[in-house]
Amino acid sequence: MSDLAIRTEGLTKRFGAQAAVDGIDLAVPQGAVYGFLGPNGSGKTTTIRMLLGLVRATDGTAHVLGDEMPRHLDTVLPRVGALVEGPAFAPFLSGAANLRRFDAADRHAAPATRGARVASALDRVGLAHATRKKAGAYSLGMKQRLGIANALLMPRELLVLDEPTNGLDPQGTREVRALIRSFAAEGTTVFVSSHLLAEVEQLCTHVGVMSAGRLVAQGTLEEFRRSGESRVEVLTPDPGRARAVLAGLGLVTDAAATASADDGRGAPSVDALVTAVLGDDPPPPDAIVAALVAGDVRVRGFAVRRASLEQRFVELTGEGFDVVA
Repeated sequence: MSDLAIRTEGLTKRFGAQAAVDGIDLAVPQGAVYGFLGPNGSGKTTTIRMLLGLVRATDGTAHVLGDEMPRHLDTVLPRVGALVEGPAFAPFLSGAANLRRFDAADRHAAPATRGARVASALDRVGLAHATRKKAGAYSLGMKQRLGIANALLMPRELLVLDEPTNGLDPQGTREVRALIRSFAAEGTTVFVSSHLLAEVEQLCTHVGVMSAGRLVAQGTLEEFRRSGESRVEVLTPDPGRARAVLAGLGLVTDAAATASADDGRGAPSVDALVTAVLGDDPPPPDAIVAALVAGDVRVRGFAVRRASLEQRFVELTGEGFDVVA
């Protein structure tokens, strides 16, 4: 059995002359929480719709839970829970009644245990207190949780969630994140499409970045961060000596005057912030500090700045990123 819950090769969707999704190769490990990142309009939702068989690909292949889609739609979809483009419910029915209707539409669901499944799903998402409340009176956060409850009516090996915290207040966002963490802790693979940086950094083990229909990077969250440009910063009144020491360690430096400081002998001096790019195999920070001190550099401040997820996104796509939590 494949160790990938989702695998695509050259997956493409064109609308006329426009390629909404352009030859992407996704690799989502089983048990991962995979953050599918990109600004609105980058092709994320179209990709999800192809994975679920809702849209036919123009070219390429997609395998979900080891089976090709949409060829094996009937055997794959019962193992997948999905929330795509927000939940839609009959507003005049209660939350429980809405779930019973969805459950009745599933030919794989046994009618005799429907009530127990609905009650369990509502309890799982924290809506046991609102089973009789009309869905039209639910808050946006409650509707999102009801949508996730619908995805959990049957046991699922994969959850596909498209912008699950979109439009939620901070409390609703925290509730949905806690739910996703609980699914992952049980071994369910979760594929989360989002344009929110905080959501991905707090939830995901793996990341894929879309830009203008193309997958420009993917890997573990830590690999993604490490692949960015990290820098070392030294605050010192001896910028010339500091640059010489850092260059001797193989680091490329630059410098800019920053602020006045006492030089340790009672006289003010101008400190400079000397920065250097850390390459693929840099010396450890303590070795850099030791070399600076041995080179008679007065170190007033020292820091290693790792590349953030936002920086990596900008480096890869040249676009801004919505970092609202």
